[in-house]
Amino acid sequence: MTNLKSNLHMIALLLAPALLTVSCMSPEKLVETGDYDRVIKVSIDKLAGKAKKNPRYVEALAQAFDRANGRDLAAAEALRRENRPEHWDRILDLYQRVARRQNAVAPLFPLADKHGIRAEVRFVQVEELIQEARRNAADYNYNRALDLLAQARQGDRLAARRAYEELTAIDRHFRDYRDKENLKNAALELGVSHILVKVRNESHAVLPAFLEAELRRLPVRDLDSRWRQYHTTERSGLAYDYEVVVNMALIDVSPEQMREREYEDVKEIQDGFEYVLDSRGNVMKDTAGNDIKVPRKVLVRARVFENWQHKAATLQCRVDFYDTFNGRVLIESWPVAADALFDNYASTFTGDRRALSEQSKSRLGNRPLPFPSDEALLLQAADHLKPVIKNRIAKARVLS
Repeated sequence: MTNLKSNLHMIALLLAPALLTVSCMSPEKLVETGDYDRVIKVSIDKLAGKAKKNPRYVEALAQAFDRANGRDLAAAEALRRENRPEHWDRILDLYQRVARRQNAVAPLFPLADKHGIRAEVRFVQVEELIQEARRNAADYNYNRALDLLAQARQGDRLAARRAYEELTAIDRHFRDYRDKENLKNAALELGVSHILVKVRNESHAVLPAFLEAELRRLPVRDLDSRWRQYHTTERSGLAYDYEVVVNMALIDVSPEQMREREYEDVKEIQDGFEYVLDSRGNVMKDTAGNDIKVPRKVLVRARVFENWQHKAATLQCRVDFYDTFNGRVLIESWPVAADALFDNYASTFTGDRRALSEQSKSRLGNRPLPFPSDEALLLQAADHLKPVIKNRIAKARVLS
């Protein structure tokens, strides 16, 4: 938000000289710039609500209005004469500009200056022209969509997506138009890429059924978009455009390990005070007559008896991307891996508790625990691996 405010402030500073220049120009000079809509806006601001209207701004408004309308209507007519259907959107825009301009100045009319001289301007009836341009623009988009859908039915997914864009463009003009919505649905169906995510075991270990089922529950449906749909279960009769293969390269669970060790924590601590003596054995005094004493440092020790349990599961895979129509490998991914670790420390001690390190203190009171099963650790490793695989799929740029 701070950056946005700073940017807006900077833009305002940059525009200020230009706006000041415009506001300081005479009405006649404003018209000469050719920026007629700016002239109209400035003139409206100067005239609206004024009982005695400045003749120069009245004249500037009339000139700019007629010239702007004349320019836009001439441009529209020139495009009509070219008789090219792709021009209808531009023609519509020109007619709409005329309509907006006329609506903006209409509240001022009839307009006369303070001397009673009336401004003579010509308002143009553009409503029918706008409706004609709307219909023709929509017809152009519709016919383009039909041509593109014909290409899409021959297997061109990108043509289907362009057809959908053409049909969506009609929404700017008409909510209900022929069979637009049915054609949109057809374009969506023809344009979507169906992507099957599979799990393949390339390790030298057995892929347990529970682990395969868990890996198949990849949250790839979160990646669905208008033009991509991901599947983790193969659907009969559906032709898949791409396959994403999760190749399991390593499935490993380490043996259960238990180790005991004994070590000593030593720490220097402050244990009270001792007096400072002079050469005669007397307690020394400071300038205020107080006894001088200093902290007494002592070494304290504690012997720690630690029991450590360890077990780990590791999953490693490679994510490959295939074009199913030609069997071509699009990407051979680098390996990704995830671990699940069970580490448990249980400690007791003898000696001075003050000597214990923070790590030693954190392990006091713990007890040895039952080792987790291989299945539990593998499922935990799979939970860690799935978002890594999902992220790898999400970043692939080959799935069009």
